[in-house]
Amino acid sequence: MRAGVARLLVVAACGVWVAGCESTQLGDTTGTVSTNPASSGIVATGSDVLGEDPKDDLSLGKLHYKEQNYGLAEKHFRKAVEAQPKAAEAWVGLAAAYDRLRRFDLADRAYEQAIALLGPTPEILNNQGFSLMLRGDYKTAKKKLLAAKAKAPDSPFIQNNLDLLAEVSGEKKGIKSP
Repeated sequence: MRAGVARLLVVAACGVWVAGCESTQLGDTTGTVSTNPASSGIVATGSDVLGEDPKDDLSLGKLHYKEQNYGLAEKHFRKAVEAQPKAAEAWVGLAAAYDRLRRFDLADRAYEQAIALLGPTPEILNNQGFSLMLRGDYKTAKKKLLAAKAKAPDSPFIQNNLDLLAEVSGEKKGIKSP
């Protein structure tokens, strides 16, 4: 089990530049920092929309996440959700930062908040699947990723994570949706 988790971390570290090997896609406005909830236009429900000012906490969280400064990303995403509790993109970013900091208990709570706001979107399910891979829970990761694939069958991000899961879990042919 430890060897599998170590292999996952090595493969993930080497493949970060490959689109979809990140647990989130937070950096652009379409939702390796973009959360895709933004692509649906849902970022915040208050009068102040987060992410439009390059110096607001959501934007700074994305920037730090993209630069792999996960502690600073967590700080800014946390400040963003404190200021705007209905900012789904900030919750997903916070969960992803917690995943990278190996604070899975807090990541799970942040994913729950995002799901409460948006429902189980393919992007959130994909991120949860990646989170579970990081923990070595390949069986549950596979369920989450297949649920994401069912909702977004053409997503290269989800397929890349399914392929990564197949590699780290020892499956030879990859995992395809039914």
